[in-house]
Order: sequence, then structure tokens, then C-alpha cells
Amino acid sequence: MTDPTAAIIMYGTTWCFDSRRARRVFDELEIPYEWIDIDKDSDARQYVEEVNHGFRSVPTIIFPDGSILVEPSNEVLREKLAELTRG
Repeated sequence: MTDPTAAIIMYGTTWCFDSRRARRVFDELEIPYEWIDIDKDSDARQYVEEVNHGFRSVPTIIFPDGSILVEPSNEVLREKLAELTRG
């Protein structure tokens, strides 16, 4: 990970299947992240819309290396998390 003290930020909603699925992957791997519910945070919702060209695509996950994954599959998410933990 580029900065081990930097948080991974996941923007999502509680009702979204993909958000819940991504959170399960993080929890199973015991990887800490900051959860931001865009239904409760209008600034976060606006940020997600900007990043996703007007769409509220969630989960939108921001990594300490500056990369972003939007609605990743479990396989893609696990691959990215493995990459970050390898160093």
C-alpha cells in the first residue's frame, strides 16, 4: 500500500446489493475502510456523480494510491486489495 495509514474510502448505499457485496469482501479480508453513505451525505453523493459522469454508481471505492474502482466484481476487488497489501 502506498501509505499504510491512508484510508480506503467506499462510497455506497445501504440498499445497494453491490455496495453490500463489496463491504463483505473488505470485512472477510479484514481490510479497514471508511464507509460513506451517499444517501446521508450530499457532498459525497455529488462527488460520486462527478467521478461517474453524472451517475450515482456505487460502490465507488477510492484507494490510497489514487486509483478508483466503480462497481467492481468480487474478483477485481480481491485482486486490487491483494495488490495493495503486497506493497
